[in-house]
Amino acid sequence: MSIHRIDSRISLVDLMDLSMHERTGSYIIKEKSLTIIETSASPSIPHLKKGLSKLNINLEDIQYIILTHIHLDHAGGAGLFLQECPNATVIVHPKARRHLVDPSRLISGAKAVYGDKFDALFHPIIPIPEERIRVMEDRESLDLSETCTLTFYHTPGHANHHFSILDSVSNGMFTGDTSGIQYRVGPKRFYFPSTSPNQFNPDQMRHAIQLYKECRLDRLYFGHFGETDQVTYALSEVEEHLERFMEISKEHFVPSLPFEENVKNVTSALFHYASNWMTRHDVAPDHPVRELLILDMQVSAMGIVDYFMKKPKGESTA
Repeated sequence: MSIHRIDSRISLVDLMDLSMHERTGSYIIKEKSLTIIETSASPSIPHLKKGLSKLNINLEDIQYIILTHIHLDHAGGAGLFLQECPNATVIVHPKARRHLVDPSRLISGAKAVYGDKFDALFHPIIPIPEERIRVMEDRESLDLSETCTLTFYHTPGHANHHFSILDSVSNGMFTGDTSGIQYRVGPKRFYFPSTSPNQFNPDQMRHAIQLYKECRLDRLYFGHFGETDQVTYALSEVEEHLERFMEISKEHFVPSLPFEENVKNVTSALFHYASNWMTRHDVAPDHPVRELLILDMQVSAMGIVDYFMKKPKGESTA
């Protein structure tokens, strides 16, 4: 577990998601209303608590726990964490509330994907009492202090229950997964889209990226992993790679094949593309970042194949 102090207000705790460094982070915003953005899954909660302790933050002082979306690597531990935060309210997208109150569908869906690995990765997933949840509508605001306001933007594309949060002080957007993934390789930064199942929509993702551009941001805060002030560059990279992901996947997708075989073929093609991109930018073949790439390209392939298979016959897969 490590702590990255971004500025005097915002810190990032490495949650050691999947036992990997710099995989998933939780942002701590020190304002009058102390706020946490993202918890990751339940096995990450000890790392979050340790980070908060190092920052001299008491759990009873936390006022808000904000979840950009409810995929388990961002929100699976929220119920467990909330049990120790007596004064906190969980802030989510309107479409997410019912799944936090009754996480049975989240659990069954994850078990179908992860099988025997589910418990090690995600257990336990604790229901959250409805009275401790607050939903935020599109463009709704939340004051954390007299000088800090968070504004919430509904940003589907990665998931229908996804919002992004604009911090008025830093003029930075907490983008969850809609702006993709930032890979940190020494001083280098790489950006690829995250097109995970089963609500990926490329048009909505393009629209969200355009929204980020129109906001003229000074920072992006990624769920995976860390922040950047190279906003224009990061968004243009994600845009470019999204188009290539769709083109490559279309070339390797065969409608007559079963889902699993299409995922295998598309995963291989996407990994080849992303890995070669890093190689061309002087990333060593044995660098640990490639382990993350393998995982992420498989998940992205699943989302794109799912998107293709849901489209009516004869409709473009672009």
